[in-house]
Amino acid sequence: MVAVVETAAANPVGGGCGNEANMLNVAIPRPPPGNDAACTTATTAQQATTSPPPPPPSSMADELCHISCTTFNILAPIYKRLDQQNQSLRESDFRAFWLSRNQMILEWLLMERTSIICLQEFWTGNEELVHMYEDKLCDAGYFTFQLARTNNRGDGLLMAVHKDYFRILNYRELLFNDFGDRVAQLLHVQLTIPSSCNRKNDARQELLIVNTHLLFPHNSSLSIARLHQVYKILQYVETYQRENKLGGVPVILSGDWNGSKRGRVYKFLRSQGFASSYDIAHKYTDSDDDAHRWVSHRNHRGNICGVDFIWLRNPNEPSKPLKTSWAEAAFGIIKCQLQKVSLKESDAFAFLKADNPGDFITYSTFCDALRQVHLIGLPYGLSFQETKDLWSQADIDGNGIIDYEEFKKTIWNSSCCSVQRDDNCAESAEFGRDMAEEVIGFTVKDAVLFPREVERGMWPENYSLSDHARLTVIFSPVRMRFRMEERVGL
Repeated sequence: MVAVVETAAANPVGGGCGNEANMLNVAIPRPPPGNDAACTTATTAQQATTSPPPPPPSSMADELCHISCTTFNILAPIYKRLDQQNQSLRESDFRAFWLSRNQMILEWLLMERTSIICLQEFWTGNEELVHMYEDKLCDAGYFTFQLARTNNRGDGLLMAVHKDYFRILNYRELLFNDFGDRVAQLLHVQLTIPSSCNRKNDARQELLIVNTHLLFPHNSSLSIARLHQVYKILQYVETYQRENKLGGVPVILSGDWNGSKRGRVYKFLRSQGFASSYDIAHKYTDSDDDAHRWVSHRNHRGNICGVDFIWLRNPNEPSKPLKTSWAEAAFGIIKCQLQKVSLKESDAFAFLKADNPGDFITYSTFCDALRQVHLIGLPYGLSFQETKDLWSQADIDGNGIIDYEEFKKTIWNSSCCSVQRDDNCAESAEFGRDMAEEVIGFTVKDAVLFPREVERGMWPENYSLSDHARLTVIFSPVRMRFRMEERVGL
């Protein structure tokens, strides 16, 4: 179950929910007017005490007409191996090492002065490091929020947004309480775009930002757990948008997704209207030819791949209903697991129906087959309800069995890549079909990975700041008309 926490000033970061799925609706205290010089704790928006560093060569007015976002897995010292022959020797044992490296990371972040900073593998378990980041970012004018992983894993997430660009409206913490003790942050902000950039101020200028770090795919059976984590994030984003009537608000998902452009998570997010900002900037497509143009991570096995993404979904981007997309992605994983045991289409159908004398699959044989390919019956497998939901999607005519045609259509040939508008879903929207509002969306102006070698698919041997590259994207706000029916998912 996913616990959702809205952290108040008096609460410790990451605390409060335990294993409960309750939603705590506690408003974030806002600093009183005229108290801009007061820095608060890491659980609340932090105010700047000194002037921020000078902007890049472009004018300040021009800079404030754009927003930028950096995502960076900074490799927690508790995970950084110093000797491949002695795996127990970690950087966390040597203060001089981790302090120097993190000081350099902070210098880079402060020099870039991006509007949004999303860090993963932030060493929440070390107070000295936490205070160093808090103090430096606070002094530079950032509001900061940190969230530790559950079960005292030692690391977590940090999100920082600059006060020159945003006003904080709400902050939520998502505790998955799952196999990998993963968490996510959701920040609801209002843009403070100067009038010189946006002559008419009647357009809605709000934004949802998510920061997360998905489970590493140690084996193929963990694919369903990773998909489940993204599904829970999108479920909550959808619920939050619906409850707060935010259908016309853009969403940025930032973080370490621990999966490439060829994976199910990528395809699932694409089906939900999200686009990879880096790929937009460089005009890369979803084709296999463009799947490995760039990399952003060298993992502990020595493999390099692109796993760090800043996803953008504008309000007018169509998407499938969330549950439909999730089912299609899950069916894709089922098919992949069946293919791993050398089953072709007809053999897979026979495997799913087992010794049933009829030419159809029953719910019982369906569950038995999923258990054999390690998709249920494990802590990170499909839940009972999720299995029932998949069965309902596959049983198209609702007669309690899946025949061969239903198997082919829903399980074997399922695709979560195509997105079509579904006018039938628009009728359930809270707003009338003819009602439209003017909102702010974003175009991708530029996107850069550092070190620059990774943009060519290479990993530099002399790079030691992290085992991940740093990704920064620059967005330009644009005005757009939004109708509720343009978003199928809401």
